[in-house]
Amino acid sequence: MARKWVYLFKEGDAGMRELLGGKGANLAEMTKIGLPVPQGFTITTEACTQYYEDGKTINDEIREQIDAHILKMEEITGKKFGDHENPLLVSVRSGARASMPGMMDTILNLGLNEDVVRVLAEKSNNPRWAWDCYRRFIQMYSDVVMEVGKKYFEELIDEMKAKKGVTQDVDLTAEDLHELAEQFKAEYKSKIGSDFPSDPKEQLYGAIMAVFRSWDNPRANVYRRDNDIPYSWGTAVNVQSMAFGNMGDDCGTGVAFTRDPGTGAKGLFGEFLTNAQGEDVVAGVRTPMHINEMEQKFPEAFKQFTEVCQILEKHYRDMQDMEFTVEHGKLYMLQTRNGKRTAQAALKIACDLVDEGMRTEEEAVAMIDPRNLDTLLHPQFDQKALKAATPLGKGLGASPGAACGKVVFTADDAEVWAARGEKVILVRLETSPEDITGMKVAQGILTVRGGMTSHAAVVARGMGTCCVSGLGDIVMDEANKKFTLGGKTFHEGDFISLDGSTGNVYDGVIPTVDASIAGEFGRIMAWADKYRKLAVRTNADTPQDAKKARELGAEGIGLCRTEHMFFDPERIFAFREMIVSDTKEEREEALEKILPYQQGDFEALYEALEGNPVTIRFLDPPLHEFVPQEEEEIEKLAKAKNKSVQEIKDIITSLHEFNPMMGHRGLRLAVTYPEIAVMQTKAVIRAAINVQKKHPDWKMNPEIMIPLTSEVKEFNVVKKVVVETADEEIKKAGVNLVYQVGTMVEIPRACLTADEIAKNADFFCFGTNDLTQMTFGFSRDDAGKFLNAYYDNKIFESDPFAKLDQVGVGKLMKMAIELGKPVNPHLHVGICGEHGGDPSSVEFCHDIGLDYVSCSPFRVPVARLAAAQAQIKNPRK
Repeated sequence: MARKWVYLFKEGDAGMRELLGGKGANLAEMTKIGLPVPQGFTITTEACTQYYEDGKTINDEIREQIDAHILKMEEITGKKFGDHENPLLVSVRSGARASMPGMMDTILNLGLNEDVVRVLAEKSNNPRWAWDCYRRFIQMYSDVVMEVGKKYFEELIDEMKAKKGVTQDVDLTAEDLHELAEQFKAEYKSKIGSDFPSDPKEQLYGAIMAVFRSWDNPRANVYRRDNDIPYSWGTAVNVQSMAFGNMGDDCGTGVAFTRDPGTGAKGLFGEFLTNAQGEDVVAGVRTPMHINEMEQKFPEAFKQFTEVCQILEKHYRDMQDMEFTVEHGKLYMLQTRNGKRTAQAALKIACDLVDEGMRTEEEAVAMIDPRNLDTLLHPQFDQKALKAATPLGKGLGASPGAACGKVVFTADDAEVWAARGEKVILVRLETSPEDITGMKVAQGILTVRGGMTSHAAVVARGMGTCCVSGLGDIVMDEANKKFTLGGKTFHEGDFISLDGSTGNVYDGVIPTVDASIAGEFGRIMAWADKYRKLAVRTNADTPQDAKKARELGAEGIGLCRTEHMFFDPERIFAFREMIVSDTKEEREEALEKILPYQQGDFEALYEALEGNPVTIRFLDPPLHEFVPQEEEEIEKLAKAKNKSVQEIKDIITSLHEFNPMMGHRGLRLAVTYPEIAVMQTKAVIRAAINVQKKHPDWKMNPEIMIPLTSEVKEFNVVKKVVVETADEEIKKAGVNLVYQVGTMVEIPRACLTADEIAKNADFFCFGTNDLTQMTFGFSRDDAGKFLNAYYDNKIFESDPFAKLDQVGVGKLMKMAIELGKPVNPHLHVGICGEHGGDPSSVEFCHDIGLDYVSCSPFRVPVARLAAAQAQIKNPRK
């Protein structure tokens, strides 16, 4: 039997979302429960996929079924396409299985032509309405199907209004609209080169193909990438008989929510326009009235509508977003869906639904999008001001929040300006570790290069600072402290505003409002903690970050990057002395100066974590990242080491590497210079002993993480240094202290030989930033140059540095666990790459049996919620 490509509304239900799309499934469900829905049919998402497989054509089998359903629809409505007695007009709308508001295009009043419009004008005794429908249809069809921009038609409307001396579209007469329709058709012919189609069937197929095409338009592709919606899903097409809100003052159209989508407060929230069609409300062409005013205009329809709202909310057990039309006082429901809402509203609605007995705690936890929590924890732009502003450019929303301030171009300037009370935005080509002090004091960070896991993005997320990265449209002139974007040149001291959630950059100051964590936040988080099995730690290098993460529910530190502690001016100098030393004794002497600082840092971290586990990664970056660049600093170092400036410069040159990512870094440094590992081990153990003495009730169990292992023998060499040093320190102090030595798994070979490494390692922690780089063989800082081409060619659907590649990198992780656990049953396994805060990656970590995920402090609540959702979806013991 032939496959079914088309379904009448009365043949489907809400459970067929994957096939009928969200809109089609909900129209079918509303039909099934007896609500007033203008009838029609849905062309399935599979037909969309087939359309692309068939080279963007609709094959004969699908055409036959569409034609058969047109006849069925004509029978149901008693109207016919192109008929001169009772013509059928339809709307054509898209509907993917995940709601994608504003991403897809809609066409209303399809089926009109010169003959039909005259029939309608005569039969309805309302020529103004008939010509209004026709001019709207020409405009929409030209825009959506033939891609003739809206603006040409808007200009003609504005000219007509000016000519007639009116300000509103509704003040134009039937004759004016007739004349506009003729002008529109002439505009169409001048742009397309042929007459506007008059055959309703030709119009319909044009519209269906336009909806299929819109699944692959740039807007939709970007939205899908941002919201984890696979390209393979496709969109359905809904063909629905028209209900008219523009037939006069006893007609209207509206959009409403059963609860306030901004706050979550219970009660109808929405807007209504008399004598209008749906797109007028959505597009903001006229200022609508509040939904409650509808009661005065249409008491009967309003009463029925409020009843329908209650039915739908009870039926779907969630806040509904509905579109409806009133035609001569009669109500028609055009769509319903679970409404988009702010994070604050999502929490309130979920809690209220539990209190109202409509949802269980697990269901409440499962219905919140974890990604939205990000916005609760950072300052946001005032929404009204944001709507009025036009972005100058769009980069990657690398770290959420809103920031405005004066442009500065160096980390040093950021410090100086901030010290005198100025709010600054640090604008850089790209950031490096030595910019950290400037990044800390900046309101926001903007970089020209780099992706979602570039240095700027990772550090900014860790600090909870707003960051937009990879805005390649900026023309940068660092030497003269200026840049150009969107046709405007910005100099040092000019104001700009950044939206770290969307990646938009604005000229001037947009007012911000502080984040507010509502009481519901704690309640939802408590439920999440009750159900999740996966522990959540944080990546933190400072006591401030660690404290913040603890406030947000972190259960330990999964990654402390010790190199970030070296950039303080006093420490960096001693470390540079170590780098340019000739002998082991000299190196030890320099490291001895750093030891008390490191120990103090670790003590502060242990204190902040109150006895919870702390994983400290030993030095990872190549040494060239620490050497001086400025002449003055080179001279100072030369003097301290009794060397000539040239000798120091020669050492610096010798440290240059062709591929530092794969160079002399990680445990390779400790193999070459074991004294670095000795110093760091002493600091870790001494700090733990001191804190244990101060807090006898805490269970100190430091975890020392050796980075970048690829071969068990190199791990054993470094582990031996660590164990000998640690045991000696513990013996000297005369205490009992348990510590662990594990490794960061970030090289594919470590995954392939995990059974060897696990025999001697106490834990594995996947460093998926580097593991992703090494597996794909491309640098995360350079990937931005070609990722867009990969998205356009459907090679990648998302950035593998932001969303874990479960097929390749994930397979290596799974393999490492399956090889490692049998040889070492006590091996605990976590992840501390940026993926630890991405919900779909957290779910994957739960599924493959990780013990914990670790992420930047502000993503801890996101990970807690995602971990609970993973357990609810796929329970593990």
